[in-house]
Amino acid sequence: MERRTKNIEQKYLELIAGQPKSVGGRLLRFCLRVASWGYRGVVTVRNLLFDAGLKRSHYVTEPVISVGNLTTGGTGKTPTVALLVDLLKERGHYPGIISRGYRELPDGGNDEARVLQLLCPGTPHAQGRDRVAAALDVSWGEGCTVILADDAFQHRRLKRDLDIVLIDAINPWGHGALLPLGLLREPVSGLRRADVVILTRADLIDEVSREEIWRIVKENNQTIATVELSFEPTGLVDKAGTQLTIEAANAASRSTVDSGSEFGVVAFCGIGNPEGFRRTLEAAGIAIRELVAFPDHHHYEATDLQRLTVDAQKIAASAMITTVKDLVKIQPEWLGAVPLFALNIQAEVTSGRESLSDALSAATQQRTR
Repeated sequence: MERRTKNIEQKYLELIAGQPKSVGGRLLRFCLRVASWGYRGVVTVRNLLFDAGLKRSHYVTEPVISVGNLTTGGTGKTPTVALLVDLLKERGHYPGIISRGYRELPDGGNDEARVLQLLCPGTPHAQGRDRVAAALDVSWGEGCTVILADDAFQHRRLKRDLDIVLIDAINPWGHGALLPLGLLREPVSGLRRADVVILTRADLIDEVSREEIWRIVKENNQTIATVELSFEPTGLVDKAGTQLTIEAANAASRSTVDSGSEFGVVAFCGIGNPEGFRRTLEAAGIAIRELVAFPDHHHYEATDLQRLTVDAQKIAASAMITTVKDLVKIQPEWLGAVPLFALNIQAEVTSGRESLSDALSAATQQRTR
């Protein structure tokens, strides 16, 4: 069962997915279509100006690897960036991360910064609207030898040595339309600028669907390197930082909630792709009794946890479970009688490892000016 909070974002996502099918719904989608034409024009002109050199891209001293996407949110950039940090360290590099930064939390920082700090301890991370300035911070200020630009495919002011684009297997083309009618930030033809495409959650779709996605990718860029990733559950973590197996969490939750033999949970998240979270939980063998989807980057309050706890108690759930990105925004004093865990995941290359390795090696060679 899935329950979504009543908010504008979720109603918008339902609208662009084709619901409702009433006259009013169709009229709203027509208005969004007209707006998307204007958006397409702006994006097209901007890219043409960069392609013609009329808008300038700026070099920094160290090689830059951009990790971005064609759609808004939910492609799994954070665990993918963590994977790339590890791969670059294996090659003897000292990587730094730069990102835009989004929705600062009341006590400072944001969810993405906190998660990257957990996944990539000791890796410098600079955030700011000016990615060029942020790149200079981690290059000159921190002495990094390579820079990972998170969510920067459309940020063309910063010159990059490798463009990696992530495509989510569950919703690869953002309902097939540009913003605001769909979730595409730019036309699929933008893949012509990319060097590598990584299909995330590739294990959660069938072979026919994967082949269709790759067909569309190759139609737009025949020479692009192709990689597939899965996000493998590695266990659970609670707010105190204690790492647990799913089996251990099941046993711990029974000491508080009489839930029988099944590790049934109330799951919740405030991410761009709640469907991906649901499928990952199911793949880990966790029985979801209720899924509550908050808006992306949701700022939690104590009342949110109180309502979730009441829901869990009503249906005798063993525990509540969320993402690490959500867990870092929850205060310990908000926790109630029902145990709360986050699912730890790790990006695993399932296809194209050699192609990714070659691309990273080429990008991090000494740049010729």
